[in-house]
Amino acid sequence: MTDKKRILFVDDEPNVLQGLRRMLRDMRHEWDMTFAENGQAALQLLADAPFDVIVSDMRMPGLDGIQLLQEVKQQYPHMVRIILSGQSDQESIMRSLGPTHRYLAKPCEIQILRETIERACMLNTQLSNPDLIRIISQLECLPSLPALYVEILEEMHKPGSSLAKAGDIISKDMGMTAKILKVANSAFFGARQQMSNPVQAATFLGLDLLKAMILHVHVFEKYEQQSLGRFSMQALGNHGAMTAKYAQVIAREATQDRQCIDEAMTAGLLHDVGKLVLAAHAPDQYDKILADGKEPVTASLVAEHEVFASTHSEIGGYLLSLWGLPDPVVEAVTFHHIPTRCGNGVFSPLTAVHVADALARDGNLGENSRLDKNYMEALGLTAQLPLWEAVCQSSIHIGESI
Repeated sequence: MTDKKRILFVDDEPNVLQGLRRMLRDMRHEWDMTFAENGQAALQLLADAPFDVIVSDMRMPGLDGIQLLQEVKQQYPHMVRIILSGQSDQESIMRSLGPTHRYLAKPCEIQILRETIERACMLNTQLSNPDLIRIISQLECLPSLPALYVEILEEMHKPGSSLAKAGDIISKDMGMTAKILKVANSAFFGARQQMSNPVQAATFLGLDLLKAMILHVHVFEKYEQQSLGRFSMQALGNHGAMTAKYAQVIAREATQDRQCIDEAMTAGLLHDVGKLVLAAHAPDQYDKILADGKEPVTASLVAEHEVFASTHSEIGGYLLSLWGLPDPVVEAVTFHHIPTRCGNGVFSPLTAVHVADALARDGNLGENSRLDKNYMEALGLTAQLPLWEAVCQSSIHIGESI
């Protein structure tokens, strides 16, 4: 039997802790739950025994929730860090952007809290490499293409900054897109549903908050081309942009569902975000994989698994799930090379991204394409492929694939 996951709840109000005990009582067979009334008590408990997830209030006397999670991030980087708080002033939100993985607002429906913790517990079983778990859990943002990073800074410094322009810049960069969606989907901001469109997310946050995040909190990070050998961020960005465009076009042909179309576009942009994580945080090991030859894709996936005990698709899905991006986006990123493992028997953003990625890489969907023909046949969509290929190829060409 699998060991219980250990969850630490921290709140300076005893009534809140008692309420959590009562409402989560039916989870006691799956979780080992511990309750602490302040930050110092929480740190002592952490020093005495390992935990998987911490859920903390923000405003507490002495060591507040943000300071506590910052300590946890440094000392116990494998843990998933969640804020559950009724405090939502801008200063507190800005302070929480770094050390916090997920943000839940009080009052929080118990089902949402339970699902968030369950998702966090599931994540801790997905990767077997503790070094990768530590790297991903400590990530506050992903590096952005230098030109786009400069462009967003210049736009925010302008006296007449344009929110539409800012959203457009963000939507071209996988690092900025992932971060802005993480923030916008925070319960602190009261979004009624999960957002998958970065332009919509930027508009939702508003120009003042966006400026504060970019200029003062530095939620985006410029990519520094150090000794990264064969890895090209520009090529990765070009391929992501092309795949996003193709996935959007395919989804529009397949469905009228605006949310599905947005999710397909965003998942297309982010589908190789795991490569960015590896190149930025394990450059020497990743360069050796690239040196061994990146074609065919299956060979590189095998090499990634041999070196990291995981693949870039699994790593990307882990990160985006940890950051609370919508499940269809996470699903598409995680399974874009092996869609049959998902078990979803209908058209979804995963379908659009799988086809778009193959088309962006191979230039066509013919016999030599790496498209999973069995997957498409099982969905009953094989006959749609020529139409999708033609529509994609007639769409705007964004850049060369990697």
